[in-house]
Amino acid sequence: MVDRRSLGSWLEGPPSDESNWPGRRLGRPRTGPGSIARVGPRLGALVIDWAVASLIAYAFFGGTGNSILLVFAAEQILLVGLLGYSIGHRVFSLQVQKLDGGAAGPLAGVVRTVLLCLVIPALIFDADQRGLHDRAMKTVLVKVKHGR
Repeated sequence: MVDRRSLGSWLEGPPSDESNWPGRRLGRPRTGPGSIARVGPRLGALVIDWAVASLIAYAFFGGTGNSILLVFAAEQILLVGLLGYSIGHRVFSLQVQKLDGGAAGPLAGVVRTVLLCLVIPALIFDADQRGLHDRAMKTVLVKVKHGR
């Protein structure tokens, strides 16, 4: 016979440590502006950026896989490098920042994008939800408030 208490704790997921959250070690708040972007908004931003890249690639470059990837990379390099966010990031109120809160900068835009396009570095992440592409450039994707 199954003990309902043990089943209930299993359904609730692993025990949470309320004194620890992604970004705590980096001095980031648990929630709100400056907190680490969660998986849902990250994936949503990626879907938007890939859709925009696909539309542009189909309209101007025949829509091959390589053309989509190149348009995606160009968008990431230019927008993240210059503004700190892509179109998808902006929609979800996210921004790429240096660990000190400063702008990511052009070099971070280039290196992050190359590693992001390789896919695997983005899938290997630490307790602060920073992929290898962010760790390499000492950047972090955070929530921001955009005057809404």
